[in-house]
Amino acid sequence: MGRHITSVCVLCRREHVKLYLKGNRCFTAKCAIEQKRPAPGQHGGEFKKVSDYGMQLREKQKLRRFYLMMERSFLRQFVRALRTKGKTGEVFLRLLEMRLDNVVFRLGLAPSRRAARQIISHGHVAVNGRKVNIPSANVRAGDQVQLREGHDLQLVRQSVEVAKQRKSVPEWLDLSAEKLSGKVLRMPERAEITVPVQEQQIVEYYSK
Repeated sequence: MGRHITSVCVLCRREHVKLYLKGNRCFTAKCAIEQKRPAPGQHGGEFKKVSDYGMQLREKQKLRRFYLMMERSFLRQFVRALRTKGKTGEVFLRLLEMRLDNVVFRLGLAPSRRAARQIISHGHVAVNGRKVNIPSANVRAGDQVQLREGHDLQLVRQSVEVAKQRKSVPEWLDLSAEKLSGKVLRMPERAEITVPVQEQQIVEYYSK
């Protein structure tokens, strides 16, 4: 499984938008975007005219980094969306939202997607009572996601409390804070997917 080994704040600065990769830090004044730090590199703060292809590439990279995915698995999900009935861009976003690591993060069982991937990889999460250690696994409507018995992690409880205070759990998920579990009620609607991206640009990028 590939991973980003340097500061993830660099990714937010490059895309000029919060990708929420640093957990609770992203909600404080320490966030690089809040501090209005320029993009990385010698010429990061300079204005550059961007072509249509450049804008499409940036949208694709932004979405890929938002979900912390490698290019191959990202493209595989897009091909799957392409073969599914409906608007390709919206279907693509729904498929990404239904990844297990994202669902764990959205439920508040982890402070960030990176933390969610670690919790899952270490075998602390079960889906419908069965241990699942693959962060990219897809969940379906009706699936129950919970912390495995005997793995009462303090990090998870703290994250759940923060999620309750912020009321950040989306309506398509149902969180049971006491049991450290949640249920996928349905597929999310586009308006419920809080991703700062223009998905049509990504469709056009891969259509070339």
